[in-house]
Amino acid sequence: MFTKYGYNTMGVVFFVVFILIVLSIFSSANYIRFPLILIAVLLAAFTLNFFRDPERKLPEKSNIVVSPADGRVLFVKDIIDERFLNSKAKMVSIFMSPLNVHVNRIPITGRVDYLKYVGGNYIAAFEDKASEENERNEIGISSPAGKVLFIQIAGFIARRIVSEVKIGETVSIGNRFGMIKFGSRVDIIVPEQWQVKVKKDDNVTAGETILFEY
Repeated sequence: MFTKYGYNTMGVVFFVVFILIVLSIFSSANYIRFPLILIAVLLAAFTLNFFRDPERKLPEKSNIVVSPADGRVLFVKDIIDERFLNSKAKMVSIFMSPLNVHVNRIPITGRVDYLKYVGGNYIAAFEDKASEENERNEIGISSPAGKVLFIQIAGFIARRIVSEVKIGETVSIGNRFGMIKFGSRVDIIVPEQWQVKVKKDDNVTAGETILFEY
């Protein structure tokens, strides 16, 4: 299946693909026809791959925080969060390449008590300073076990953050809530006493991989 967050983009891309195919049909020169067909096929394949949205199965375990994104763990470190937790905390950063599934999922069940969109730059998402300088969407959830902050961060290629959550809304672990289009990063911040279950360079899957236990 494909994510609803990509329908508009997919429509534009496949219109372009249609035009390329039409041009190739009416072209009499093979050196023009074949490149047009190749570009159309590659563009369609990349778009379908990027906006895929496979079903995920939650771990059969309680007291966990699951990954909100597919990708590779960039950092695991201790920080002080002054935005939502207002305390010492642990952070896991996940880099999503253009080849990853980009649909984001809720990492823990609770209520959305903090929501802030911040405009910014578009430096490479794998740079440490991207969490403070790039365009981002910050979401804070209050759960029975404590507060969790996760941040959608735009990258060098990404120019569109999508999020459906609202202040005061009750959200459930593993549910889809948005995406970041064309390469990006997500940071997850939890209380310092929670146990980290991943390490740098681990590959994680949204809605399935356990990042923290509490």
